[in-house]
Amino acid sequence: MAVIKIRVLLVDDHAVVRDGLKAILDQAGDIEVVGQAADGLEAVEQATELEPDVVVMDVAMPRLNGIEATRCILATKRKTHILVLSQYDGDHYVLDAIGAGASGYLLKRDAGADLAEGIRALYRWGAVLHPLAARVLLDAYPREEGETRSDSLKCLTDREREILILVAEGYTNPQIADLLHISPKTVDSHRTSLMSKLDLHDRTEVVKYALRRQLIEL
Repeated sequence: MAVIKIRVLLVDDHAVVRDGLKAILDQAGDIEVVGQAADGLEAVEQATELEPDVVVMDVAMPRLNGIEATRCILATKRKTHILVLSQYDGDHYVLDAIGAGASGYLLKRDAGADLAEGIRALYRWGAVLHPLAARVLLDAYPREEGETRSDSLKCLTDREREILILVAEGYTNPQIADLLHISPKTVDSHRTSLMSKLDLHDRTEVVKYALRRQLIEL
């Protein structure tokens, strides 16, 4: 039986980094590097043409940075997962990446040990975060706010809670619709309702809420 390979696009402005990442991933039998890009604009073009399962995205790049490239790619390729691979572990880098729609954040210094497994986790489960990135999200969520919402989950329907978890895990509306056998329009309606009930305004806040309430695991 043929192995179904995870199709990956590598994005980094340093060729030596891309070559190193490709060498690591070439050792994984279930991952195939289908393309490489040297900047954000090229990443958007390659993602549109190749439709990879996962884009491994650098942050600091010329022409278009990784955060803006993530937004552009996900605007049209909603089934593509973005895994940010950065040398930066500062709060605003993590929050900006997740806010732009990235479903994963790993650090370059751990790429050798974590990259292949991170890609697999992202492809299969919809989210992967380096522990430092997870801590940034947790710390960015005020403890007092979490405490005042101690009973907030009780206001959600079972379906809304289910969708909350899937959104936090990085699934897009079309993917959730496929998983739950409902229409994307219905998913959007439930998503809007649950975010309104919990006073959440974007996906970053959804992820932080789910982490605080231990609805998802890292």
